[in-house]
Amino acid sequence: MISTLIKAPSFHPAQQVSFVGGEGIVQSYRPEAGSWIYLIKMSLGQEPDFGRVGAETMVVLLEADLRAA
Repeated sequence: MISTLIKAPSFHPAQQVSFVGGEGIVQSYRPEAGSWIYLIKMSLGQEPDFGRVGAETMVVLLEADLRAA
């Protein structure tokens, strides 16, 4: 049996983070390929004149792609 140790996650739920292309809030995270992968809810910005079409934007990013905001 092979066990792989990974360091503790660098970010936690509800933490504000930034990345190339935007910023958002960590919703959840899970281990992936020896690191952590995060589900980020992006900030919405101003509502357009025609209203919102659909749900908020969620992105999945690797820990290496994130920075504390």
